[in-house]
Amino acid sequence: MTDLPFRPFADDAAIRRIGEGLLACTLPKAEWTHEAHLGATLWLVRDRPDIDVDARIAGIISAYNESAGGVNDDTQGYHDTITRCFIAGIRLHLAGQAIGQPLVDTVNALLASPIGRRDWPLRFYSRERLFSVAARRGYVPPDLAPLPAD
Repeated sequence: MTDLPFRPFADDAAIRRIGEGLLACTLPKAEWTHEAHLGATLWLVRDRPDIDVDARIAGIISAYNESAGGVNDDTQGYHDTITRCFIAGIRLHLAGQAIGQPLVDTVNALLASPIGRRDWPLRFYSRERLFSVAARRGYVPPDLAPLPAD
């Protein structure tokens, strides 16, 4: 058991398995945690240049949600603004990491950082704006502070 506020990944293979399971829509629903979201997305951004994350992430996550029995509607499932906020954070995090650092170290450092916190988007968005239907269905710009640039 860990005293950490997140569940760290054990190795690179565990992160790749989550990412590949996301892409193939085979990841067990119980494994699609906050940490899995961030680990898989960081893996996509860093290690999968063949995938245009900005263009495809909504479809990737939405398809996965549906394959796991979920629904993408006005109240549940894929949330575009939260996803895009975390992608900006992941890119910022990657810009500060050493080239060639193991994936597991990079992901676990992200999870241990303020960017890895579940409430990180609330530094930029009011709750009302972030949890609106418009923000779930499409990207809306922040109303409290600009997102950091990578």
